[in-house]
Amino acid sequence: MVYFVVRIKGQAGNNRKDNETLKRLKIEKKFASIFVEEDDSVRMGMVKAVAHMVAYGKVNEEFIKELNEKRPAKNGVYFLHPARGGFKKSSRLPTPKGILGKHEDLVKLVGRML
Repeated sequence: MVYFVVRIKGQAGNNRKDNETLKRLKIEKKFASIFVEEDDSVRMGMVKAVAHMVAYGKVNEEFIKELNEKRPAKNGVYFLHPARGGFKKSSRLPTPKGILGKHEDLVKLVGRML
């Protein structure tokens, strides 16, 4: 299974360790996103370490195909738009009240960002 990771929080006010982790994941800009394999324990550990700055969730093959058609990757990184219609929940709180952290319905959120 594949996880899709989207950076939501910007660069202001972050500590050095979080910035380094995001740099190693190649999501240095706001709304940059990547795919991470579920069984890649090192990268999944990095994602969980910065879960307070990103939204991530499992995606299916249909979503991956649509994403590659609309927003092709540049060196494995996808650059998305801000969500059309805004974020329905707070973008500053972790789930379940906000959009940061692990999501079951990440496909709907990213669908508005394509």
